[in-house]
Amino acid sequence: MADKRDYYEVLGVDKNADASTIKKAYYKLAKQYHPDANPGDKVAEEKFKEANEAYEILSDSEKKAKYDQFGHAAFDPSMGGGDAGFGGFGGFGDFGDLGDILGGMFGGAFGGGARQRRNGPIPGDDIGANVTITFEEAAFGVKKDISYNRVCRCSDCKGTGAAGGSGVETCSVCHGSGQVRRVQRMGGMSFQSTAPCDACRGSGKIIKNPCSKCRGSGQTRETKRLTVSIPAGIDHGERIALRGQGNDGRNGGPAGDLIIVVSVRDHSIFERDGYNVYCEVPLTVAEATLGAEIDVPTLEGNTKYTIPEGTQPGTRFTLRSKGIPYVNGNGKRGDLIFRVTVEIPKGLTEKQKEAMKAFADSCGESNYAKHKQFFKKIFGQK
Repeated sequence: MADKRDYYEVLGVDKNADASTIKKAYYKLAKQYHPDANPGDKVAEEKFKEANEAYEILSDSEKKAKYDQFGHAAFDPSMGGGDAGFGGFGGFGDFGDLGDILGGMFGGAFGGGARQRRNGPIPGDDIGANVTITFEEAAFGVKKDISYNRVCRCSDCKGTGAAGGSGVETCSVCHGSGQVRRVQRMGGMSFQSTAPCDACRGSGKIIKNPCSKCRGSGQTRETKRLTVSIPAGIDHGERIALRGQGNDGRNGGPAGDLIIVVSVRDHSIFERDGYNVYCEVPLTVAEATLGAEIDVPTLEGNTKYTIPEGTQPGTRFTLRSKGIPYVNGNGKRGDLIFRVTVEIPKGLTEKQKEAMKAFADSCGESNYAKHKQFFKKIFGQK
């Protein structure tokens, strides 16, 4: 026993480590040195066995207590230890959760772990598709025709893969499981693993007369056309899932979904933020100065709005419930918010310039409060 390394050192854990820490340390080493991952590597094989031995002792509270008190001597028959052979260490039958750990790592190869039958129901894959709509269509909803390619059950053989009426036989090698079990022995230890059956290629069935249309696969490709309802209020980049419209499953498994990604074209006037819509409306100098009733664009056409006199550039006005409808919002909508700009006239005639000068001369400082305050701050004017 003198040549044995300390079990805590083997797993790289402290003597006060709890069961969870010990399990994680073992899991890491078992995955690193497993023979399947290191074929023919004798050093890895020894480290794997060493880690197994350490975990078998430290994962058992009673054995761990004995080891903590007596060390390796607790399990040495020549020293009177009562646990020679480590409770059936020659295989994995008595390892408790060790089989579950390795089963999870290597596909149920070590017993205890759940195994999925390869010939059981297999769900179909999801399919992605894109649809592009206008800003208004996104706001109010629309129906769009789309087409896409999908994998479907073969119509000739009804998904069996066998030509009309010839039937499908259960594989005599794996007896329909699609997997075969193999046993390897190394250094007095036996390892069980599973692998796809070579005779049936993991399907669990033998087709002697394959369907000519699908070549025995049971599936073909088709182009499918659908009319998709795009809900009002949908935004750019959002997705719509159509359940069961993706690829067909195998062996009675459910079909996947069709996932539609919606792209919304930019608008020449409007911008969207959530359910609110924004735009800019230019005013003339006279409209901004005197006030005016103007036409404001909305998603449903122009509407009249009265601008008050003395409106400053950048002022924002809100039209309630003129924005984007909420998806499934029972009529609730966002707002339309427009910002006014003031357009300065260009190309004035001499007569217009004289009129503008006369207007400017007629205005006093009280008409330009911001102008007065600005220069007062700079030059200290009173």
